[in-house]
Amino acid sequence: MDMIFPSETKLLETISRVTPHVHQTPVITSSFINKLTGAEVVFKCENFQKMGAFKMRGAINAILQLSEAQKKAGVVTHSSGNFAQALSLAAKNLGVKAYIVMPSNAPTVKKEAVKGYGGIITESEPTLQAREAAASKIEREKGATFLHPSNNLDVILGQGTAASELLKKHSDLNAIFTPVGGGGLIAGTALSVHYFGKNCRTIGGEPMAADDAFRSLQSGKIETNTTANTIADGLKTNLGDVNFPIIQQLVSDIIRVEETEIKAAMQLLWERLKLVTEASSAVPLAALIRDRHRFKGEKVGIVLSGGNVDLLNLPF
Repeated sequence: MDMIFPSETKLLETISRVTPHVHQTPVITSSFINKLTGAEVVFKCENFQKMGAFKMRGAINAILQLSEAQKKAGVVTHSSGNFAQALSLAAKNLGVKAYIVMPSNAPTVKKEAVKGYGGIITESEPTLQAREAAASKIEREKGATFLHPSNNLDVILGQGTAASELLKKHSDLNAIFTPVGGGGLIAGTALSVHYFGKNCRTIGGEPMAADDAFRSLQSGKIETNTTANTIADGLKTNLGDVNFPIIQQLVSDIIRVEETEIKAAMQLLWERLKLVTEASSAVPLAALIRDRHRFKGEKVGIVLSGGNVDLLNLPF
């Protein structure tokens, strides 16, 4: 078992490395949500994180783990949004160049944010092959180190610090819910729950329209999506060979939700909690609401993954 996922010591080292560079985001509650779900729910507001999402944590940790020579040559990734922004800002804060491959159809608001954080953008065709090819070319030409948005152990460990902060404040949680996209957040969360939780389990929320992680747990191998027609645009990516074994061993369940449920949960977060959150953030709340009978009377944490929303394109 220990061969597959990193030690508690490694996670503790990550926490002390990442903490000085990120916001300790607030944890909030809502009596309305508690009444609706029948659970005591605490929200970890990563929409208030630097650059507006949890991904800052993994980006900072990954860059800090590089050698001086690697930092000098810069870092490269391919991302349609939040990791692009996270790596750009983390690199800027640490005096490192960040080369970002973004698909041509990435939201303009996200491209502008990357530029604002000093990221050097290369646009590619909106296919994974094209993105990977463009990133490989930059690796060869610039000597930059490739950092995967979710399938990199240092990134995964960094993402897990959101849940470790939450468990430090609320050590009696019975479950922590996160959205599932590329698998970095849920794998990191599951590690924190494994080491710091007491009788706590990790639960994923995933759109029905992009349910590759749910199917991967069923089949025992990494599944892909032929289509991913969901408003939760941050959750369209597939799991990777680094995070999948952690998810297989440490994640209790993945609950799938319909698009209408995601929209309704997002609207609840905006209306009731006054939180600007993106659709991906609403997926774990939608999952809890859908299966609320299972969590009645429990104390549940939800990681609100981010708040980078195109305000001109809201679903409600």
